Amino acid sequence: MTAIQWSDGAPIYRQLKERVVAMMLDGVLKPGDALPSVRQVAAEYQLNPITVSRAYQELADEALVEKRRGLGMYVTEEAAKKLLLNERDRFLREEWPLVLERIARLGLRAEELLGGDDASANGSHKADAP
Repeated sequence: MTAIQWSDGAPIYRQLKERVVAMMLDGVLKPGDALPSVRQVAAEYQLNPITVSRAYQELADEALVEKRRGLGMYVTEEAAKKLLLNERDRFLREEWPLVLERIARLGLRAEELLGGDDASANGSHKADAP
């Protein structure tokens, strides 16, 4: 794992879980890869092992990782697909409506957003032309 800056806004176990999820989405952790051991993560980030275990347990509860007795936790084969679907759904439900609202508030047109309007590059609009 890489360096993590903990924030006060969310429990550390949740921040750790989100970091592992991000690593899965980014392809850093691939299906079949082992997660670092609870002890290793706890020592590296000076965390209570129970905190790390809780993050890992939530990942297991969501079937993103699986426990292999005596071997540790491994990323499941369907983890990336499941995460991508969940993140897309969350984006469309939570973030996209806010983006649409901002687009409407700014009076932007699809052509401007997609880069097809040359006039938008210099700050003018077709409607402004004589």
